[in-house]
Amino acid sequence: MEQIRKEQDWNQVEEIELVYKTNVKASQRPVIKDSYDAYQLLLANWDLNTIDLQEESKVILLNQANKVLSLYSVSKGGITGTVMDPRLIFVAALKRGACNIILSHNHPSGNLKPSLADEQLTLKLKEAGKLLDIKICDHIIISSEGYYSLADQGLLQPFFYALVRSQ
Repeated sequence: MEQIRKEQDWNQVEEIELVYKTNVKASQRPVIKDSYDAYQLLLANWDLNTIDLQEESKVILLNQANKVLSLYSVSKGGITGTVMDPRLIFVAALKRGACNIILSHNHPSGNLKPSLADEQLTLKLKEAGKLLDIKICDHIIISSEGYYSLADQGLLQPFFYALVRSQ
């Protein structure tokens, strides 16, 4: 039995275009030299009215010299959690041409210690980043009273910031 094939309109395929536009000159971009710099950037761009109420995740996208390209708000969640979808994180990084990423989220409870899920997600993203040659440099947990850096605690590339300072 011969199957009848419906003719397809091959002109109905969308084209994707990669465009890069910025209002910030490369010389004006701030440099992240350590976890405290990253925390200050995050705190300056976090809604302080909800930091102790609702969990949120953001990603700092950096170039090769650790200059800030963009700050991407990944998700807002509930009181005890939010979703950090790896695909969204890497789409943003690829679209922006980022070489390095700093992950972040807040803990409304004020407890800055990372959960097992926080650590597992960080390692999962680190492995995914290797395939794309995008480094996960740190994962910072913030609250209105302070921060916790997985890199500073030796849980993730502990020598990253030391290398940045020496350049």
